[in-house]
Amino acid sequence: MKNILIVLGVVLGIAVFAAGSGLFKKNKPTLVKEEKQEIMDNKNAREIYFAGGCFWGTEHFFQQIRGVVGTEVGYANGNTQNPTYEEVVSHTTGFAETVKVKYDPEQVDLKLLIDLYFKTIDPTSKDQQGNDRGNQYRTGIYFTDKTDEAVVKNEVQKLSKNYSRPILVETIPLKNFYKAEDYHQDYLDKNPGGYCHIEPGLFEMAKKANPLPKATTYQKQDKKVLKEKLSAEQYNVTQENGTERPFQNEYWNETREGIYVDITTGEPLFVSTDKFESGCGWPSFSKPITKTLINEKLDRTHGMDRVEVRSKTGDAHLGHVFTDGPQDKGGLRYCINSASLKFIPKAEMESKGYGKYLPLLDKK
Repeated sequence: MKNILIVLGVVLGIAVFAAGSGLFKKNKPTLVKEEKQEIMDNKNAREIYFAGGCFWGTEHFFQQIRGVVGTEVGYANGNTQNPTYEEVVSHTTGFAETVKVKYDPEQVDLKLLIDLYFKTIDPTSKDQQGNDRGNQYRTGIYFTDKTDEAVVKNEVQKLSKNYSRPILVETIPLKNFYKAEDYHQDYLDKNPGGYCHIEPGLFEMAKKANPLPKATTYQKQDKKVLKEKLSAEQYNVTQENGTERPFQNEYWNETREGIYVDITTGEPLFVSTDKFESGCGWPSFSKPITKTLINEKLDRTHGMDRVEVRSKTGDAHLGHVFTDGPQDKGGLRYCINSASLKFIPKAEMESKGYGKYLPLLDKK
């Protein structure tokens, strides 16, 4: 079916190109592209590759799942280089239509992604899904991280018990992957009525498959738990009043929009719109989100009189506050250790439960 429609797809691709070039409407703001790239470059994200028949529908399906932070369609595990769509459908290259899925493991588990993927395919069918036939439509889960191999194979083995016929889903390492032509990317977003072998109701199911957790109650953690959860430096700073090195910490020169939370509890403390470059080598803020989130007390260690800043709920040592901050921002400088914080980029705030703080990022 998709082969019959490909000519129309090329025509639509030209139209989409024209539209995206601004011939029919204004270009999307550069900020949108930058934010999408930021999501795809998220260092916490992991990647897995799913071949599930026509990649148009498979990509759209995974885009609905909370915790999936980026997708890209392409051709995987073939025997040539830089194949075109026409070469792939000729059945001479060995490539499978595949979706690269980047996901945040803190939001969605790989096991859930595999379980949902199985709902979109007939795993017992050889080289056919829906109306599409050919070896480019074979099914497979391809991994790039050796640690994922056991998870993938165990989950497929477990799911195979639900079928009376043999499972034909490949579970092998990714050998190669080439991005497909631009008109294939986000195809069903650009062509809502376009061909898809996945039943529409499954897209709605995917949206609901990984709901946001209920509102979090922030609680102080036991030191034994923190000892296992935090790095040695994070523990030293937050629990033993340590100080990390200036200019050699994670967030001193972080400039992205987002929110900074207590590393021990996840409670919000500071936002990027209150961050400024002080030259001291540590993250500097003009104020916390609200004073109710912190405690300040006199610190006379090291022969100095300073005001220490601690998180109120977690009682974690954060840093110190000084009176040499920008006068137009109130004159204070909250000098905070990166090791006391976790940064949540703006693009992830909603999915990680910090959506209500997004208005604080509006530029004044």
